[in-house]
Amino acid sequence: MRRVVIIVARNSAPLGQRVQAGIQLCVESSLKLKCENLKLPPQMTIITDERCTTYHSPGHPERPFRVAGTVKQLKAQMKIKVDWAKPEAAPLEKVLRAHTKNHYQRLGEPHDFDGDTAYHEGIREHALRGAGGALKALEQANAGKPHFSLLRPPGHHATKERAMGFCYLGSVAIAALEAKAAGAKRVAVFDFDVHHGNGTEDILAKRDGLAFFSIHQHPAYPGTGTKSFDNCHNYTVRPGLPREDYRKTAEKAVADLKAFKPDVVIASAGFDAYAGDPLCNQKLSADDFRWYGKTLAGLGVPLANAMEGGYSDDLPDLVTAYLEGLLGK
Repeated sequence: MRRVVIIVARNSAPLGQRVQAGIQLCVESSLKLKCENLKLPPQMTIITDERCTTYHSPGHPERPFRVAGTVKQLKAQMKIKVDWAKPEAAPLEKVLRAHTKNHYQRLGEPHDFDGDTAYHEGIREHALRGAGGALKALEQANAGKPHFSLLRPPGHHATKERAMGFCYLGSVAIAALEAKAAGAKRVAVFDFDVHHGNGTEDILAKRDGLAFFSIHQHPAYPGTGTKSFDNCHNYTVRPGLPREDYRKTAEKAVADLKAFKPDVVIASAGFDAYAGDPLCNQKLSADDFRWYGKTLAGLGVPLANAMEGGYSDDLPDLVTAYLEGLLGK
């Protein structure tokens, strides 16, 4: 008969130590499991500068709150982890691709440009930082980093040689020309501000490898953008249009944008088609701007984002919704 000997190894450590080690192992395992399941908020770079909130005209809708109120809300919310970045002033050689030298010099002269577009001390420097924000947004887009340029003044009404409609320099147009100069073959600007981006159109019209898409209310300021031509694609919506009909027009604009097959898209993000905006008569909600963010981010190409208009007290909510859309929320 063969004998089978079973040897049981015993832990020679005292019972108290073994219990303590077991508890520690359980705690460590639990913490590891919680860390693995913890979902950190997505990260977004916000390009802004507090200096752009230091000028205003009493009663003017283009007011410091547009940036200051949005910054305050973004600092208070917990859904998005915000990294803050400051823009540099756009270099003169990049500005002069879009504007005449006379226009650049005129921005430094202490005279109002029109009834809506006042001269403020340092306004040229504010506008240069606004254009610099669009350029930084382009850098972020090319690096695949979610971002938003949150600066004033806006830019899409500024033509090659005229400041108008609260705008002094065509920030997004400057960024589009920079993208082309840097080697992009097909660059698109998509403008969903409720007003026609006549300045961007003026600067980009008939330039090879560039396309401008604008969805805007008509009739409305500045009264342009009623027809498409060459590389400029205009989509008009009537005042008071139901949301679902606006969406159909927006979907057509996005389909045409896709058909252009851009290498990079720059969004002129205006929030004044909102139902509560005082300057126009559309019926969009925060969810519509979330849709814009999600749809444009879903194009699968670098997307640069810069703020244009939006004048209601709810602007911080609208910007936040757009950012959430950019992040797929």
